[in-house]
Amino acid sequence: MKQYTIRVYAIIEHEGKILLSDECIGDKYFTKFPGGGHEWGESFPETISRELREEADIEVEEVEHFYTTDFFVKSAFDAEKQVVSIYYRTKVEDPSSIPSAEKEFDFDHNLQKAEQFRWVSLKDLTVESVTFPIDKKVIEILSKQMRS
Repeated sequence: MKQYTIRVYAIIEHEGKILLSDECIGDKYFTKFPGGGHEWGESFPETISRELREEADIEVEEVEHFYTTDFFVKSAFDAEKQVVSIYYRTKVEDPSSIPSAEKEFDFDHNLQKAEQFRWVSLKDLTVESVTFPIDKKVIEILSKQMRS
């Protein structure tokens, strides 16, 4: 049976950088914006708050809708699911306190699931910085806004 999966992501800027998440699940490595799966009963901003609390031990101060998927994307993890992603510009308490790495995938590769955060300079942020097509679209939009 074909289904939807809803993902909610944070665009966090700090000192001219954007926060990205490097992750590994099984043998799949990918880079994306921080965030994750929407759960039943949550508002989308509540999803961002929960995800950032769980993953980075940080509290959200403010969210502003940025983009919602407007094209078809099949899940990279389940061919029977269509992904709908919602992105929010997100302000958090003390972004400098988010534990982050300097280089990509700098974690124990023997783990079944691993994740790290990494700050990427806005001037170095390109569509190649991320793995998934919706994230690439968001970076295109961000880049256009920065040039304006």
